[in-house]
Amino acid sequence: MAERKDVNLNIHYVHLKNRQDLHLARKIWHVCGVSLMAIIYTYFGKQTSFHILLPLVAIIVPLDFYRQRSPKLNAFVLKSLGWVMRKNEYKSISGTSYLFVGGLVLLVFPQHIVILTLLFLAFADPLASYVGIRYGKDRIVGNKTLQGTTTAFIVCGIISAIYYYQNNIMIERLFIVSPLSGMIGALAEVIPIWRLDDNFTFSVLCAAFLYVLFYLFGGFGF
Repeated sequence: MAERKDVNLNIHYVHLKNRQDLHLARKIWHVCGVSLMAIIYTYFGKQTSFHILLPLVAIIVPLDFYRQRSPKLNAFVLKSLGWVMRKNEYKSISGTSYLFVGGLVLLVFPQHIVILTLLFLAFADPLASYVGIRYGKDRIVGNKTLQGTTTAFIVCGIISAIYYYQNNIMIERLFIVSPLSGMIGALAEVIPIWRLDDNFTFSVLCAAFLYVLFYLFGGFGF
């Protein structure tokens, strides 16, 4: 019986993508999921977002740990969600768990920082990954490339400029704070923190650095 479970796990495992694969389905899933988080936060606020995220974290994270000890549950998860999972998540915590925990941590920050960080995470992170895998030639840190990091800088800078302008934030310093925000997104994308997944580290680093930027350049309105 145990051998049969191992065979089922191996069958699902071989179809999982590697980190260096383009894995477009995962990127689309990522964009849609994080964009939904941003929409919920924007229109329903921090309290509702907390009441949605907390139960998800309380359910998904323990199950993510438990499936590593349960071949039957792991096989079910791989069969159901294998199309958005990677091989390194076969017997480890999935990026989805890190994403939800990171989203929960974000809620301690002010509104504009939360929304900007989610927009960075939704669009800059997957685009940087796509460019890095497809066109990346110059590695700088781990598997991060100069081309992917430059993409993160450009995308985050553009998102920031549009967001600051539309929300009348630091307009008089727009040509300073937008590139700096782009740099924050690029640094958050490339800086490793132990072996934590970048779905978590990207969010936390972005929010922390943006908080400093808002404080220094008057983004909080004081």
